[in-house]
Amino acid sequence: MKLCRFDEDRLGIVIGENVHDVSSAQDQIRAAARYDMKGDAVIAALPAWRGRLEELASKSPARPLREVKLLAPVARPSKVMAAPTNYTKHIEEMRAQKNETHRGLSSSIGEAGIFLKANSSLVGPSEGVPIRFPDRRSDHEAEIVLIIGKKGTDIAREKALEYVAGYALGLDMTVRGPEDRSFRKSVDGYTVLGPWMVTADEIADPNDLSFELSVNGQTRQNSNTRSMVYDIQRLIEFASSFYTLYPGDVFFTGTPEGVSRVNPGDEIEVRSGPIGRLTTKVRAHRAEI
Repeated sequence: MKLCRFDEDRLGIVIGENVHDVSSAQDQIRAAARYDMKGDAVIAALPAWRGRLEELASKSPARPLREVKLLAPVARPSKVMAAPTNYTKHIEEMRAQKNETHRGLSSSIGEAGIFLKANSSLVGPSEGVPIRFPDRRSDHEAEIVLIIGKKGTDIAREKALEYVAGYALGLDMTVRGPEDRSFRKSVDGYTVLGPWMVTADEIADPNDLSFELSVNGQTRQNSNTRSMVYDIQRLIEFASSFYTLYPGDVFFTGTPEGVSRVNPGDEIEVRSGPIGRLTTKVRAHRAEI
């Protein structure tokens, strides 16, 4: 199942090139959830509601995807986690560019640890990436993203995949400079997630997912999760040894080599066969009044 959010906080199921509105279920789920719950109520309710969601979708009129504005598929994650230094060739390319990026990289993800991005930086493909500092380099980083499905901590590797609700594509955008990593990666709009969440049962092996990124039609990143230093199970085991994971938590799994600058006017596309295509525009930041 492909679950999306679109337009003004609508919930939909994507079938082919169409979206079917199941927002009435979302309303019921949220109404029954405690306000102070940690995590996303809709993601937490998926196991119990999946059959009803599919039934609602079968009765809902189809709308072409091209006519809707896709939002991030998770509305209220308790946290957005990200894995640094998880592709060896990316470590090598960034080390070679140390003078330009101003930051050294640890060669070990175990040493560097997981970092967090501000929830407020999370956007969907339709919202675009606003470049706030045009005089500084802002880079694209294509990633496979996992979405946690249920609460867990100190999760054993052999049980890790039981905690995954689904997968999406992501852009971990980055302003280069001397500041702390999380600070530079938490700019508004610098965490793009979408185009929807594909439920875990549709992904045969998350550790064998090909994905690529292009800018204005030119391929810049092309890799496979086989090349990750920490695979999906190890990432969950590692993160949950520090944090309790909650339904809807978003986990960016790392980027491969090919990271490079983008500028206002560029169009970024990330694609992976089993998940789909995430397309977003880069634009200049506009100050809000």
